[in-house]
Amino acid sequence: MLKAGEVTRKAVGRTGAIIAIASMAVLLTALLPVQSPQPVVDLQVANTHLSPEDLVMVNLKEYIPSLHIDMRYAGENNILGRPIYSSPHAYLRLGTAKKLKKAQEEFLRCGYSLKIWDAYRPPQAQFELWEKFPDSRFLVNPNLRPSQHSHGIAVDVTLVDKDGKELDMPSDFDDFTAKADRDYSDVCEEQANNALLLEMIMKENGFDSIFYEWWHFIDHDRAYYDVVQPDMLPEEPQPSKSKDKDKDNSICDI
Repeated sequence: MLKAGEVTRKAVGRTGAIIAIASMAVLLTALLPVQSPQPVVDLQVANTHLSPEDLVMVNLKEYIPSLHIDMRYAGENNILGRPIYSSPHAYLRLGTAKKLKKAQEEFLRCGYSLKIWDAYRPPQAQFELWEKFPDSRFLVNPNLRPSQHSHGIAVDVTLVDKDGKELDMPSDFDDFTAKADRDYSDVCEEQANNALLLEMIMKENGFDSIFYEWWHFIDHDRAYYDVVQPDMLPEEPQPSKSKDKDKDNSICDI
């Protein structure tokens, strides 16, 4: 059996050994070469397949000329009966616009074209909508989180034929009734089929849908994009001087 003095001496010996090892580790660490600081990576593209270019906001009509544009919230033909933002131009992140372009190419092959009702929506516009219609089935409460439209990655769309006539859909834009949802039991077969075609091709090209609005689609990669403020948009395009005003709004030959 060890005596008290022997136990103390052994404990002290172990403590000294631990201190010596720790001191050696500190010395070796100090002698290691100093690593160069790593560059700061944009958190929106870190560990994703996105590139910094994908974060840029683009004018959809310039990027996808065959689109039809009717920004309903820039005029009076909407649920508020007045404009909630001034620009008639549709903007999205380039990463989202790339997916929309692929979807548009597929619609064109079917004899149709996308018509844009809403794309980027300034954060303040969402507050105006929520103040009038505080229903979380159809609108995001901006007091809790921004709308995906304000991230530049959501789009409200319908389909038109090659003459620019809108296809018969379950409801009009922002019809906050049961007809707007994806149940389709209360609409005719043609309306249901048109909405299903729109949803199918949009999903095939990287968009997600929601149940309560047949016209609303969100980029599947939405987790990687931050909110966009109006001053981050590209410069407004100048009015065209072309005499043929209808030419810019025509669908491409199919």
